[in-house]
Amino acid sequence: MSTSVIEPGTRLAGRYRLEERISDSGGSSLWKAIDEILARAVAVRTFDPEFPRIAEAVTSARSASRLNDPRLTQVFDADDSGESAYIVSEWVAGEPLEGMLAKAPLEPGRAATLLYEASEAISAAHAAGLSHLCLTPRDLVWTTGGTVKILGVATDAVLCDRESDDAAAEDVRGLGRMLYAALTAHWPGDEEGSALPAAPASDGVPHAPRQVQAGISHAIDAIVCRCLGIGSGEPLASPADLAKALRGVPRTPLPLFAGLGNAPPANPRQTPPRRPAPPPQAATQQQHRRPAPEPAAASHVPPPRTRAQQHAAPPPPPSTSTRTTPAHSHGGPKRPANRALIGVAAAALTVIVGLGAWALSGPGGDDKPKGGGATDNAQTSAPPKPTVAKLTPQGIFQAERPAGPGHGDGTIGKNLPSVIDGRPSGDWETQSYYDADFGRLSKGLGVLLDMGKPVKVANVKIYAPVSGGVLQVRVGDSKSPTDLKRVGEQTPNGGEVTVAANPQVSGRYVLVWFTKLPGGPFKGRLGEVAVYGAAG
Repeated sequence: MSTSVIEPGTRLAGRYRLEERISDSGGSSLWKAIDEILARAVAVRTFDPEFPRIAEAVTSARSASRLNDPRLTQVFDADDSGESAYIVSEWVAGEPLEGMLAKAPLEPGRAATLLYEASEAISAAHAAGLSHLCLTPRDLVWTTGGTVKILGVATDAVLCDRESDDAAAEDVRGLGRMLYAALTAHWPGDEEGSALPAAPASDGVPHAPRQVQAGISHAIDAIVCRCLGIGSGEPLASPADLAKALRGVPRTPLPLFAGLGNAPPANPRQTPPRRPAPPPQAATQQQHRRPAPEPAAASHVPPPRTRAQQHAAPPPPPSTSTRTTPAHSHGGPKRPANRALIGVAAAALTVIVGLGAWALSGPGGDDKPKGGGATDNAQTSAPPKPTVAKLTPQGIFQAERPAGPGHGDGTIGKNLPSVIDGRPSGDWETQSYYDADFGRLSKGLGVLLDMGKPVKVANVKIYAPVSGGVLQVRVGDSKSPTDLKRVGEQTPNGGEVTVAANPQVSGRYVLVWFTKLPGGPFKGRLGEVAVYGAAG
């Protein structure tokens, strides 16, 4: 069965039902499909029988399936023994870096954090003997679950027929180009790698990021230049070296959802001709776009405006004290009769207001304030804002939601009291699991704080000495996790994160648990949990 006759509804291996063709190029097609056995969305790549590297692609996918870093797309299945070869991998929903940058550059601290996560993920792949070789802004996705995902490790190189004698250096250049793009919203690589505007260059060498976009520090500018061979700095040799370098620059925690905050655009005087950029593809699989589409003709679209420009406030209305001229007037002085009429109207209005006040305060006005004094509404103070203070838990318990009957782990963590002892050095941790989903044994695990009585929770500050995964906060009056109200989620960043309750929520119990585990190894850790709010 060739790719050309595979249609929506086709089942592969008796379980993968193809639903929507996402892309079709280079002898292979990418589909959104449903794994009918596990009832989940997956990405399926099928191949035309004429594709010359089917066996190599399947072999590379099987190698990638052994990777356990949650920031790398997981490969579930790969087979070329039947009539149709296929590769089944995780369906990634979110916004690709290219989509974010179609609006404006990222704030430098967030760009550094995003590429730090990507560098660590590619470093994990290199440690397992695999590489990417084709990194572009389309391969980095900020998922709807608030995590970084790198698409196409090992398999994209085969699909693109790409090889390298120094895979580490090639992937450092790819990561450096992505960081350059994140900082400037310009692409310093080959035209087919991205639809972003081309980076300005001299003699084929891109200008340094600080020459293109204001507000970039010398430190992060130097890192990009070392990745791309700009200037005389010592080149970075591997993704691990890049991750180490990015650890030394200021980084901003990433938000939970796709659509990162953007910095102002580049100086219009330095903006080169722009290639049309596609609209952001939020909540869409953005995998494997090989080969690249035909290059579009260059256009002179002006640079994206800043948020302030796009939503500029209208001019203020004229002051009430300013004399205005009616549309039919020629600016001459008003006649005295007009002034007399205005005086009569003002006197009439005064009489009406006086009669109304007498009616409200006269006979029958039983609502008059005691003491006979009139109430001055202008001096009535607004209700005071509730005071937010750190609340003291009265107890702490382990919390788990097993995946089903017979699942779960009765000893999910240890060192519980250290989570509420007031020090971030606590060492509550779970056991290690096979994957970020707790080896399919649980759907969440963490700690449940008993506040002793119902309280109003404003925010919860969590110190977690891990990066990646998802931490969720719930509040309510039940010890059962599923009966508590979900307040919010955050991705741990190796330090303190805050989950705010807006509006405040009330309850006796506060649950802080991992719904996705950080990788390397897959283990949850908590140092301190602090609840802020007021007595209920």
